[in-house]
Amino acid sequence: MWEYTEKVKDLFLKPRNVGEIENADAVGEVGSIVCGDALKLFLKVDRETGRIIDAKFQTFGCASAIASSSALTEIVRGKTLEEALKVTNKDIAEFLGGLPDEKMHCSVMGREALEAAIANYRGEAVPLHKEGRTVCKCFDVTEEKIRKVAIENHLTTVDEITNFTKAGGGCGECKGDIEEILRDIWSVKLPEKTAKPKKLTNLQKIALIQDIIENEIRPGLQADNGDAELIDVEGDRVIIALRGMCTGCVMSDVTVRGIQEKLRELVSGGITVEAQK
Repeated sequence: MWEYTEKVKDLFLKPRNVGEIENADAVGEVGSIVCGDALKLFLKVDRETGRIIDAKFQTFGCASAIASSSALTEIVRGKTLEEALKVTNKDIAEFLGGLPDEKMHCSVMGREALEAAIANYRGEAVPLHKEGRTVCKCFDVTEEKIRKVAIENHLTTVDEITNFTKAGGGCGECKGDIEEILRDIWSVKLPEKTAKPKKLTNLQKIALIQDIIENEIRPGLQADNGDAELIDVEGDRVIIALRGMCTGCVMSDVTVRGIQEKLRELVSGGITVEAQK
């Protein structure tokens, strides 16, 4: 049985802003009854100020879906369209005092409905993440959606992807594909650099390693709220410490291997990199 916060219970039992806005300025529709969750969001916009003056919803789904939809309408009322676009699924979950991990996809659905409604208002293509390869056929989830949700919420496991998108929660055949996508997202990708010098003194090698870590590796990790610090160099053995989101990450071995490959390319082919225990 799910453990819901009092806020979730309140907005499920007494949802706010349920219904349809007649002559709505914007409508965003996401999900599918076939897949178990569907949400239709209606917005009324002041055309002079660009502010959302009314928001209502119709939803088919569980308690979390209803509460998340209700929370979304409360959050966006009074915001400009630009301000509303900055609302994340995390904001929806936090407004509710949290959601069970297995129900985070409801907050993602709310965020997608908001994006779709604003795109509809502006006459733009609706960003429903339907283009590209379908990874999960059970719930019609594309690779694009998996990548977007993973990056926005720093998801590193298949179970987390399932919680946020439902992908992998049906027959399970797509779990291997999801793992590959996650490995690709969180692998270290670094710019190319000029070829390494043929011979280096020990001090030159340490200085070069430090320079590569500081100027090429750390910025890429920090962009995803991770980090790495050089601890020691013992011959060809390089010891680093993973920081931030990299600490305890299930993809940390991929990060370490990526750093090792870069140092082997630019410093010495015999280098091994270890994460400090």
